[in-house]
Amino acid sequence: MRSVIFRTVAPFLTGLMVLFSIFVLLRGHNAPGGGFIGGLIAVSALAIYGIAHGVETVRRAIFFHPMAIAGAGLFAATIAGLVSLVARVPFMTGLWIYPSVLGTEIPLSTVMLFDTGVYLVVIGAIGSVALSLEERGGS
Repeated sequence: MRSVIFRTVAPFLTGLMVLFSIFVLLRGHNAPGGGFIGGLIAVSALAIYGIAHGVETVRRAIFFHPMAIAGAGLFAATIAGLVSLVARVPFMTGLWIYPSVLGTEIPLSTVMLFDTGVYLVVIGAIGSVALSLEERGGS
């Protein structure tokens, strides 16, 4: 689909969807959402942008190869699990730290690291499949 309206609206829609996917990722353990559904929303945004502007434009926009993104996500999720073993608690136990940045305490957890890893794995793996399908079926 190469209509002028779609090509004009696609960048705004993509930005809005990526922002919403990050929102869904960040609220994942307090309300419905999390890394998986946030990643699916982000991949949908990339697919819309790819349909409007072509696969090569999407590949340049994401900068890294999609499978490298998936590998980084898998690494992050693995680290989130291994931190609990180092702390001598059961595997995948959520641990929290509260660093102070400019006088403000910021709660960070292994749970958020795991969710971010899942988010990146979904973007990388499903994004790779979507881009491959768009390349083969493109017009």
